[in-house]
Amino acid sequence: MHELAICQALIDQVEQIALEQRAQQVLSIHLGIGPLSGVEARLLQQAFFVARAGGVAAGAELVIDSLPVQVSCDHCGQTTDALPARLLCGACGNWRTRLVSGDEMQLQHIELIRQTAAEPGESETSTKQQHERVNQAS
Repeated sequence: MHELAICQALIDQVEQIALEQRAQQVLSIHLGIGPLSGVEARLLQQAFFVARAGGVAAGAELVIDSLPVQVSCDHCGQTTDALPARLLCGACGNWRTRLVSGDEMQLQHIELIRQTAAEPGESETSTKQQHERVNQAS
């Protein structure tokens, strides 16, 4: 199941971001997946529960958004939505198109909790939790 390998790579990337952001916990991971990506969202969700165990993302939720299939027409130059099995131009109906999107998997953003240092006047041992959203374009 290649979805498990994908999830393991995703968790590696998320853990690196969490380390850079000094996060103590990842709350959610938001992905965009196109229907032509070759990734099965249902299987990815199942594999995610195994891949996330034991790390900073152990309690994270995986949120998957479906990305549209879009084509650029070589005839009229328009970029339009298309069906995965019918990559025709939505403007003129021509079949000579180039795929613009729909075959990708993108890490859109993650939500994390980060520890911040105490502010002046507070106890040196006190820390605050800060909920933060980190946008990614991968």
